[in-house]
Amino acid sequence: MIHTPLWANSPPSHRITRMAKVLGFVVLLALSALICEAATFKPISDSHRSAALELFTPTHGSFSSLEETYEALRTFEVLGIEKQADIRASTCASVVDTLSSSSSALKDLFQALRVNGILKCELNKKALAGIAPRLKDAVNSASSLLDYYYSVGSLVLIKGLSSIVEVHLESADSVFRAIKAFSQSDGRWRYSSSNPESSTYAAGIALESLAGIISLASSEIDQSLISMVKDNISKLFDGLEKFDDGAYYFDEKLVDAHGHQGPLSASSAVVRGITAFAAVSAEKLNLPGDKILGLARFLLGAGVPGNAKDLYYQIDALASLENNRVSIPLVLSLPASVLSLTRKNQLKVNVNTVLGSAAPSLTVKLKQIFSSGSKDTSVIDQDLKFDHKNAVHYLDALPKDIDVGSYIFSFEVLLHDSDHKTIYATGGRTKVPIYITGAIKVDNAEIAVLDNDIGNAETQKKLDFAGENAISLSANHLQKLRLSFQLTSPLGHSFKPHQAFLKLRHESKVDHIFVVGNSGKQFEIILDFLGLVEKFFYLSGRYDIQLTVGDAVMENSFLQPLGSVELDFPEPPEKAARPPPQAVDPSSRFGPKAEIAHVFRVPEKRPPRDLSYAFLALVLLPFLGFLVGLLRLHVNLKNFPTASGPAMFAILFHLLIAAVLSLYVLFWLQWNLFQTLRALGFLGIFLLFVGHRTVSHLASTSAKLKSA
Repeated sequence: MIHTPLWANSPPSHRITRMAKVLGFVVLLALSALICEAATFKPISDSHRSAALELFTPTHGSFSSLEETYEALRTFEVLGIEKQADIRASTCASVVDTLSSSSSALKDLFQALRVNGILKCELNKKALAGIAPRLKDAVNSASSLLDYYYSVGSLVLIKGLSSIVEVHLESADSVFRAIKAFSQSDGRWRYSSSNPESSTYAAGIALESLAGIISLASSEIDQSLISMVKDNISKLFDGLEKFDDGAYYFDEKLVDAHGHQGPLSASSAVVRGITAFAAVSAEKLNLPGDKILGLARFLLGAGVPGNAKDLYYQIDALASLENNRVSIPLVLSLPASVLSLTRKNQLKVNVNTVLGSAAPSLTVKLKQIFSSGSKDTSVIDQDLKFDHKNAVHYLDALPKDIDVGSYIFSFEVLLHDSDHKTIYATGGRTKVPIYITGAIKVDNAEIAVLDNDIGNAETQKKLDFAGENAISLSANHLQKLRLSFQLTSPLGHSFKPHQAFLKLRHESKVDHIFVVGNSGKQFEIILDFLGLVEKFFYLSGRYDIQLTVGDAVMENSFLQPLGSVELDFPEPPEKAARPPPQAVDPSSRFGPKAEIAHVFRVPEKRPPRDLSYAFLALVLLPFLGFLVGLLRLHVNLKNFPTASGPAMFAILFHLLIAAVLSLYVLFWLQWNLFQTLRALGFLGIFLLFVGHRTVSHLASTSAKLKSA
């Protein structure tokens, strides 16, 4: 099971933005062991409601099937989402059609009745009375567990709808034995007598079916049968799997399973089964409260499932645990698991049911505090105060010996009413990881250049991490660089962060990173340049100095530029290693290119206007001559087509010729050659087509006249 690292919610530091990518991985490794030992389980929240609205989305006012419709409506109902009006009309019509059809399968009848149980559609009582005998016959002739589940479940739903319809089973004992015959010695059940594989999910629906038989029985069921089922439930709980954080779950080991199955669906089915069986059983099921609470922790620990089926399984099972006759789990959670010593945050604890309802009168006691990475334990044994207005238990102030760091707080929930101990499950002690943050003080920070022979400081400068540092140093390969500082927690203890790095960056962008170690109370690093010349690739020049100190509980983590150092190294030998090639910035390769500015040639000087008009007149003279020639040749329109089709093509032909002539005018006045050719190509296609049709018509007309 995966839980979100709680240290990720720690308050941001003053410079945490720049070092977010640097800090994190080492911190995650350091805290992963602690997170596995304890986890915080919170009741369902608004994130589940948002996920339900996103995952259960109807198409054109309805879902794809009645089964999906019920899962959506049931999830909305438990989460308090008003979504029924959007799909009521189309869904009720489908429910009525399914219940009215004599050919509807048992599963469809069952799903239709379940949907109707939420929507309260207007059903015909006679139709229900007609379905009941068919369902009774199905119960008597059933050969598989699913047949019993659908038929018995449908009768139970009809019983809740109408008291007039007779749904009681006369042979309830024999039906009970027939279902019990599918049970196995390990508490699991088979789907049918022909299937030897046992399933945990099948155990859940078998218990629901048996609960339905008890409620439909016309006389009391044999108590020996009830006792046998209780033994089966006890054996089933003996096979529970457990996580280190106290969560219990049922695993589904059947490979050829029916439908969407896994630990979540199997655990959900068993929870529904045992709560349904306990609701109709005269005797209380004596199941361990810590295991019931562990099942609730598993369901809540799943977070917000990513698909609709798993979300339904989670929410439906939690709704069954919210109010049941077995044991109602109470979940202890913290509004905030990161507390700041700087802001003096109070420790607050909530105790609710799995769906977030208020718990009965109780006391939360802080028993012990375990320090991370240490066997030291502080015994507190202190009652938390209760804020009636906000319904939260709180501690006025943290114990005085609590410093920054990661801890495990151990709580115990004590019910005030002794009768509530048989109703609610508190699970004994609950361990929760809590992270105490604070501002770390940096003292005695200095940087110096040392002489390599005698170790005296040639140049020494103080550093102020609260402000800006811009030191300028110089050294050669025979000298050393020393950086030292002290870190102190709010309680005055020596603080060791998860990460402390010193980085030197050459002006050619070559980086060298060194871990700053600590000896007792002081952090110190000495760089002996004589032994580092090869590591530095004999690159002389300016190196920028940068110090990184960070921790998940350190509120003032920083990535601080300190200044620069000018290093003078000897010339590299012939076979000396070369600096690695620097990574190419993707933006420089695939980013926008520089804009290309093109200067067009200066236009040639135009001739005088009078000369242009004279040339235009000379160009128009041939056209005028063409028109005069037409008149001299006595051109007439006697051969112009008279039929509508050919006449239309002839008109288009002449218009297109005029359009082509217009292109010459546009080319002369405004357009360039490419624009003119593009338009001419477009017009030429149509001109060729209509011209061919026109000429073909004239040719055929002429041929007819000659033959006549």
